[in-house]
Amino acid sequence: MRKKHNKKRNTAFLYDVLVKELTKTIIDKDFKQKNVISTIIKEHFGGATALGKELLLYKTLLETTDLEPRLAEKLLNETKIARSQLDSKDIFDSQTAVINKINKTLSKESWNTFVPNFKSLASISAIFNGSSTIKQRVLYEDAVVNTMSNSAETKENHMKPIDNIVYRSFVKNYNEQYATLMKEQKELLSKYIASFADNGLQLKVYLNEEIGRLREVVEESLTFEEVFVDEQMVLKTKEVLDILEGFKESDPSEETISQVLKIQELVREIQSND
Repeated sequence: MRKKHNKKRNTAFLYDVLVKELTKTIIDKDFKQKNVISTIIKEHFGGATALGKELLLYKTLLETTDLEPRLAEKLLNETKIARSQLDSKDIFDSQTAVINKINKTLSKESWNTFVPNFKSLASISAIFNGSSTIKQRVLYEDAVVNTMSNSAETKENHMKPIDNIVYRSFVKNYNEQYATLMKEQKELLSKYIASFADNGLQLKVYLNEEIGRLREVVEESLTFEEVFVDEQMVLKTKEVLDILEGFKESDPSEETISQVLKIQELVREIQSND
């Protein structure tokens, strides 16, 4: 008989539950609960942790697209080898700790979180844990290889780390403050939502590039006649440059994100006027 998948023992599912609950706290501005969930994610899913290492392997298989089947099979095999080198007991114990914390700090409804790519998560878990028959494992592996061979557009329709409904709610919250969000603003928010799992690494990389772009546009505006002839406008423009420069000295925070969103809006106005 086919063994029923235990989603609570699926590292990627546990991570998704926490990320979605975290996103809800940001939408609701429940900063106390946000800090609690952020701490759980950082403590158990950081890059050096057992779950963090296994989560990276899940992501390798989930986020890969457009590979030739031969290369997809090779990547799957290498990922299986990497998983076999992890300490299964350590992973099990860490999952137990996360499950207990979710039970204590979140509502029971958290376990009913809808995950669009749950079938893929279950397949990968079965492959990693070796809990299925040879026939079932071959079928699971074939499904994963096919998924990695799909185009990015096709995969986007089936695999999203954050539920669309939750993400739209998050974006709606900011739309109310900044009118309709631009593409780069939505990208910034996506990086911010995902930043709690990798200690903000991707967010920092994105911000480094985006702040450089914003600074370049704002600096250029100082050469505009309508700006340099107005002492007050020059002063305000330099204040914006100081704010951008100040981002180098601190880790990204929600306040930082709000300020960057505003400056992105300002830069759009500058470019449209130009």
